[in-house]
Amino acid sequence: MAATPKVDTGFPSFLEEMKWRGFFEQCTDEANLGKLLEEEVVTGYIGFDPTADSLHIGSLLPIMGLVHLQRHGHRPIAIAGGGTAMVGDPSGKSELRQMLTLEKIEENLTGIRAQLAHFVEFGEGSTDGIMVNNADWLKDYGYIEFLRDVGRFFSVNQMLTRDSVKTRLEKGLSFIEFNYMILQAYDFMVLNRDHGCRLQMGGNDQWGNICSGIDLCRRFNQNEVYGLTFPLLMTASGQKMGKTADGAVWLAAERTKPFDFFQYWVNVDDRDIPRFLRLYTLLSRERIEELEKLEGADIREAKKILAYEVTSLVHGPAQADAAAKATAALFGGAADASTVPRSTRPKTDLDGDGLSLLEALVDSGLLKSKGEARRMIRQNAVRVNGELIADEMRALRENDVADGRIQLQVGKKKHHHLVIES
Repeated sequence: MAATPKVDTGFPSFLEEMKWRGFFEQCTDEANLGKLLEEEVVTGYIGFDPTADSLHIGSLLPIMGLVHLQRHGHRPIAIAGGGTAMVGDPSGKSELRQMLTLEKIEENLTGIRAQLAHFVEFGEGSTDGIMVNNADWLKDYGYIEFLRDVGRFFSVNQMLTRDSVKTRLEKGLSFIEFNYMILQAYDFMVLNRDHGCRLQMGGNDQWGNICSGIDLCRRFNQNEVYGLTFPLLMTASGQKMGKTADGAVWLAAERTKPFDFFQYWVNVDDRDIPRFLRLYTLLSRERIEELEKLEGADIREAKKILAYEVTSLVHGPAQADAAAKATAALFGGAADASTVPRSTRPKTDLDGDGLSLLEALVDSGLLKSKGEARRMIRQNAVRVNGELIADEMRALRENDVADGRIQLQVGKKKHHHLVIES
């Protein structure tokens, strides 16, 4: 979904929409930034460190920030942080991030670049986005030269007051992490110098880093630049956004299947629906406000729309349609093998002693290990063809096949079909 620049969003200004949708947490100089946004095309950036080969739902909020910036006719820059990933951002973390090899960072960058290009339109036009890798200006910068050129502009006393440093001092902060703030500030300075970037956006845990970048742009480039932060989201139940019992919800279909991605949004807390519709969809203000009025059982309809819109943004309309059909079939009591996640098995696997149910649950991706499968069976959470299973030694045999498949289910929401090939 490449966003189209200069879309009629229904909002007079970028900042007004950001406030209404709930993106606006802190701004360094709202009045002057607002004036600048009205008078010219503003270049703004957000950084994404490649700590994995895919971004996750936690990254979707800043991605949407870039989408809205471009839709209002401004120019987004996405930094794929190949340089800063070698250090590790301590912001919002209670312990040292795992150090990544150069090879792993480059592998991760490949996946992240493709994902960002799905949301932001990159090109040569005045509002076309730019994608850069900060390793281009950080990796080969000599340590002594960097200290002399950049380090002299930073006060250790001031750095110690930044939240990203302060919250880690009690548990221990490595020297390499302490330098992350300087590297991120230098990113802002380079983008301001080379691309005229006047705005940095990010999560509110980046506030101190952003302010350091603003100071460096003033000192190094003698330019006035601005910062805008988004709220750090927790669900209404107090959980970190995008975390489930099975781990993170990823944007890559290979890590989180589109069906499971859809289910995450269908199953969010009712109290989160209005906020998530504003933050994670491009629905109009009028449509969102209509959905926010739904109550009781009707909220289910708002959940389906939320799930469809977010899945369509991330995976495309075809995958969203398939996930919606699968969900409708499952809740209607008839699982459709063409839409429910499935895998194939040869009929010979069912011969003799049969196919171990524990093995099938793990191989299908429904559960991560045989130990977890045993626990779920003990908790009366596993079904085969709708039948509750109590026997951990249960095997799947030919008489379990109906319409060419065996239906596996864990809990109320997780389904998988084993298609048996003769």
